Amino acid sequence: MSYALSLTAQTHEELKRLGDLQAFDLEGLEDNPVLKSVTDFAANLCDTPIALVSFVERDRQWFPAKTGLDARETPRETSFCVHTMQGQGIMIVSDAASDPRFLDNALVVGEPGIRFYAGAPLVSEDGVQLGALCVIDRSPRSDLTPVQREGLQVLATTIVVQLAERRSRRRQNAELGEQESKFRILADTMPQMVWSTRPDGFHDYYNARWYEFTGMPAGSTDGSGWNGMFHPDDQDRAWSAWHHCLETGDPYEIEYRLRDASGEYRWTLGRALPIRDRNGAITRWFGTCTDIHDHKMSQAQREIVAQELSHRIKNIFSVISGLISFSTRQRPELADVAGDLRNRILALGRAHDFVRPHSEASRPEKRPNSLSGMLADLLAAYAERVTISGEEMIIDDHSATPLALTFHELATNAAKYGALAATDGSVSIVCTIENDHACIVWIERGGAVVYEPSDYGFGSKLIELSVMRQMGGTMERTWSQQGLEVRFEVPLSAMLRRSNRGP
Repeated sequence: MSYALSLTAQTHEELKRLGDLQAFDLEGLEDNPVLKSVTDFAANLCDTPIALVSFVERDRQWFPAKTGLDARETPRETSFCVHTMQGQGIMIVSDAASDPRFLDNALVVGEPGIRFYAGAPLVSEDGVQLGALCVIDRSPRSDLTPVQREGLQVLATTIVVQLAERRSRRRQNAELGEQESKFRILADTMPQMVWSTRPDGFHDYYNARWYEFTGMPAGSTDGSGWNGMFHPDDQDRAWSAWHHCLETGDPYEIEYRLRDASGEYRWTLGRALPIRDRNGAITRWFGTCTDIHDHKMSQAQREIVAQELSHRIKNIFSVISGLISFSTRQRPELADVAGDLRNRILALGRAHDFVRPHSEASRPEKRPNSLSGMLADLLAAYAERVTISGEEMIIDDHSATPLALTFHELATNAAKYGALAATDGSVSIVCTIENDHACIVWIERGGAVVYEPSDYGFGSKLIELSVMRQMGGTMERTWSQQGLEVRFEVPLSAMLRRSNRGP
């Protein structure tokens, strides 16, 4: 039949429609209870013995939900719903036996003996023709009532909305699956160990590098099993830090010793950040473990060398102090001068402790926590010629070293060429707070006339590195006949940093 042939002709539009159907996952709707409740209600509403939800495919129409009919599908060439989905609004066939389109249709001349048909198209918002919601009677009828028409259309719209939501979820799941697949591929090729947890901290993912490094079977460190991989001396500390982060949402960062596949413990840096939804609730934690053992060992070796150098430098101060004492015994009349000189040398030793690099092990337990206290210790060798005034500023161990380097260098230069090189020269240090910045002014008076050098040496570059780059501050020098003035402005946040890590 030419009509049937035209229906089954695989035009470009029809091929596209059939492809679009795949996005709805219609096969998963077979015997769907929600759709079944729709057909039951439609049959009752329209007072018909049969109601169907029909999806039209290439060669068939099939019924994921049906009321009053045993057949699960029929050939597409006998389908009424093909016409419905291609039309606009509800399609009514009052008597199929007298309708030229259907009078010799197998569903009319045979079972189920269709006479009356009313169908509402199932067409998505973007125009994908899916099928129809239809009601069927074995006796001719002129039409549906207005209420029945409206009800059938409302039910069809409800089905289309559900199908659109189903397609959207399917697409989202496919996108998430693709993203997860890409993430796993990326994570498995990373040199770092990568892990992820649920919001409550339950570890449910590790990349291939984790299992390669630890030698543990897949899944054996899920949940809280990871903590058993740490050195016994690090487990309580790591567990406490992790729980702190889970309770507060703070980023996680800690160094610990992790057991590798050979049974040895290697120093590792663990980090993690929370992933939050639009409302700020944590949905997952993503973390990494980085092997820093070689760096840690190199750091320890450098620390040993630094301590040895520092020890030797302090020994030099001690030797000089001893030589002064020895000379004093030969020249008692120089005792007062010698005592003053020894005090200055001891002050230089204290300054050395400020400016040399420190590790956690070598850092002094007690250090002045104020800028004025640190400067007083640092410049004790010139105490009677240096005044410190202004506002009190709190500092921490992060800012103490660059500040000590800066003012030690200024004092050294002043002792060589500036105010402290002259008998009656002096230095004033004035500290104020302006617009969330610490303003520190170094003022030299009473020394030789100074001039701006044509080329700045290493010491000046060291000051710039400490103040400008390390602390994010600014520096301004003023060369005048009265003496050098240097003004520093440093953000208060760089003077005292608040840690956001766990305990």
